[in-house]
Amino acid sequence: MLLRPVALLLASALLAPAALAGSAQSRSQGVVEDGSWSLLNRSVFDQRDYKHGGRNSAARNAYKPRNERSGKAEEWAYGLMGSFQSGFSQGLVGVGVDAHAYLGVQLNSGGGRAGKARLLAVDNHGHPENEYSRGGAAVKLRVANTVLSYGEQRVKTPVFSASDSRLLPETATGLLLTSNERDPLKLVAGHFNEDTDRNASSHDQGFVVNYSNGRQGNSFDLAGAVWNPNATFSTSLYTSRYQDSWNQHYLGSTLSHALDDHRSLSLDLNLYRTTDTGKALSGRIDNTTWSLVSRYNLGPHGFSLGWQQVDGNTPFDYVSRGAIYIANAVQMSDFNAPNEKSWQARYDLDMGAYGVPGLNLTALYVRGFAIDGTHVDPNGGYAYLGYGKGGKHWERDLEARYVVQSGKAKGTAFSLRHNVHRGNTAQAELDGDQIRLAVEWPLAGGF
Repeated sequence: MLLRPVALLLASALLAPAALAGSAQSRSQGVVEDGSWSLLNRSVFDQRDYKHGGRNSAARNAYKPRNERSGKAEEWAYGLMGSFQSGFSQGLVGVGVDAHAYLGVQLNSGGGRAGKARLLAVDNHGHPENEYSRGGAAVKLRVANTVLSYGEQRVKTPVFSASDSRLLPETATGLLLTSNERDPLKLVAGHFNEDTDRNASSHDQGFVVNYSNGRQGNSFDLAGAVWNPNATFSTSLYTSRYQDSWNQHYLGSTLSHALDDHRSLSLDLNLYRTTDTGKALSGRIDNTTWSLVSRYNLGPHGFSLGWQQVDGNTPFDYVSRGAIYIANAVQMSDFNAPNEKSWQARYDLDMGAYGVPGLNLTALYVRGFAIDGTHVDPNGGYAYLGYGKGGKHWERDLEARYVVQSGKAKGTAFSLRHNVHRGNTAQAELDGDQIRLAVEWPLAGGF
């Protein structure tokens, strides 16, 4: 799937002299001269209290992994993330390398109540490790405005994307091609043989699949196009294949319009179409999931309303933790159960208008209903979730985030979240309360 797009894009770059003359590669100063480094210090405290009732009953917990059953979870950890991005050597074909090294250290495991927050790596018995680390690198080639990289890297697409929502980032191993030869059109293609979860310390676990417990496929392929003609409109189209499991296609679009200097409107559409393929290792899949969110900005105030819908007898599933762009995939639930409908209401406030620049407040409420998982393939990868008919649940998320605006601590970010989820026994998520405090201190520079 990948070789033909790679050949076509590289040939296009090489056969366009005008593009070569004014390209990013023609402006290269060298591997070190254009290189940069970054160091991110992150401390996260995550406390979760899984309440009794709903899916937390003993019978329903039989469907959950041991470290995700009801009870309390509390973890406090420190993460150090170092990254180096080189420039490219000069010439027709530029060569460079990107590298990273991550370290996670346990500060407190809550008296043995760790595991469910998934900040820390765990041993074979489910106990949190005192520390864990991993690193990797990717070699990259550039011709004109086309870059091909191979190795371990962080990927960002709607169908395969590295998440950075816990302590350390997720990474993927494989080939990634990005071409900007025809601005404002960007073309992307990739082939991957594994991705490494956020709290993993090894690189031999295959793929992270979020809901299916079926046997894993051995590869993931993707190709896509992003068209961004101006600052008010963008659209993207992707196709992907998770070997012997499913084909997944994506359409996304954003549109914004300024009404005046203080008011604006925007729309955000995300649509996924997923069907089983090959050996269908996760069972029968015929799923269409979409969301649409409208947002109205009035000075420092933001008001959002959204709708999300799943059409299909399996949950909307995805490979890698970050490859879910639907609007109601929030802190404790994705609201992606079979045949589920859900709506959201959100309010954002920029406190800079009230004399506190850098402080932003958010309140979000999502309600899901009409879940019907009674027609899930009994031999597939989702039967263990135990969906019923008439499933419903809701989630409320509150967040305060402050970023230091000046001084030696400029860029340091503090965030505090309080999340609550409740549901009945016909849906698959646990009832729970979460408190999460994170502090990030970034350092960056060049050579």
